[in-house]
Amino acid sequence: MSGGRAPAAAAISVLIMGAGSIGCYLGGLLAAAGLRVDFVGRPRVLADLRAQGLTVSDLGDGRHHLPAAELHLHDSLPSGLSPAITLLCVKSGATAEAAAQLQAGLPAGSLVVSMQNGVGNTERARTVAPALDWRAGMTPFNVAELAPGHFHRGTMGALAMQGSPDESGLLALQAAFKCQCVDLRLHADLRAVQWGKLLINLNNPVNALSGVPLRAQLLQRGYRRCFAALQSEALDVLEQAGIEVAAMTPLPPRRLITMLRLPTPLFRLLAARMLKIDAKARSSMADDLALGRPTEIDALCGEVVRFAAGQGGQAPLNARMQALVQAWAQDQQGCYSPEQLQIALGLRAV
Repeated sequence: MSGGRAPAAAAISVLIMGAGSIGCYLGGLLAAAGLRVDFVGRPRVLADLRAQGLTVSDLGDGRHHLPAAELHLHDSLPSGLSPAITLLCVKSGATAEAAAQLQAGLPAGSLVVSMQNGVGNTERARTVAPALDWRAGMTPFNVAELAPGHFHRGTMGALAMQGSPDESGLLALQAAFKCQCVDLRLHADLRAVQWGKLLINLNNPVNALSGVPLRAQLLQRGYRRCFAALQSEALDVLEQAGIEVAAMTPLPPRRLITMLRLPTPLFRLLAARMLKIDAKARSSMADDLALGRPTEIDALCGEVVRFAAGQGGQAPLNARMQALVQAWAQDQQGCYSPEQLQIALGLRAV
C-alpha cells in the first residue's frame, strides 16, 4: 500500500454493507485513500473497531491504521444515507436480509456491487430489491482477522466489478483503490470471472478442515489432491453446460488441476508464484468454523451441486465436501489430515 489519497475528483462516498473481514479491509483501504466510508456490521466487529480503530495490512509492508474517532460505524443502516456506491460484503446466507434493508434505506437506482463469494448472490439480491442497480463483483484475495480490528490480506489479485469505463462512480472507486496499490478491473460481463473464482474457492473447505494456514496446506499433496478433485468435477459440469470459466491464475483451469496433483517438490518449483502467500493467510471458512459462524459452503460446493442437478447430473465429491463441512460445524470434530480427508471424499481407500 502506498498510503496515497484519491484525487479530489474521486472523493465519492461508499457504504460497506457487511463489515466483516472483506468489508473492513476494502473499506479501510478506501477510507485511507480519503473517501467517506460508512460501515454497517455485526456488534462484535463494531465493538472491536470502536475500541481499537481499524488496521489494514498486506503481505508486503503495507499498513494503515484509522483511529476509531475517524470511522463511521453503524449497527444498522442509517436513514438518509445516499452513498455513490455500496459494496455488499455480507456472507452469502445473509444476502436476502441485507438486500431488503438496502431496498428500504437507499434511494431507488442506487449502485450496489456484490463482493461476495459464489455466483448467484447478485441475482438473489435483485429479486429482493429490484429498485436498486445491482452489479456483480469479485474479491480475489484472502483476508484474515489477525487481532481485534486488524485485517490482513495474505494473497494477491485484482478486484473485479461489472461495469464500464464511462461510469464516473466506478472510475472514482478504481482511482481510490489504485492509490492503495490494489487494481480494480471493470468487465461488461463478470460471469466467467465469478465461476473462475468459485473454482479457486473450492480450496476454502479443504483449508478449513485441514486446520493449517493456506501456504502450509498447499504444500501437502494430499490436500492438493482434494482441491484438484473438487475443481475437476466442477469444471466437468461447467464445460458440459458450455459455461466459460476465466483463468484466475497464470495457468488455465485444467493445467492448474494437473499442477496441483504433482509431487510436492515439483509443485513447489512450478507454483512459486502461486505460493507467494503470507504465512498468516487462511480461508474465511476456516475463520467461520473457528468462531462457530455459518459458513459459505452452500455458495461454493453447494452451488456446484445445484448447477449439476440443473443440468441433469451430479457432483458427488462436492456434495461430500459440503456434508463434511456441515457436520464439522455441527459437531466441532477434529481437523482432517491429508489422508483422512482423501478417505472421507472417497479419493483413496481406508
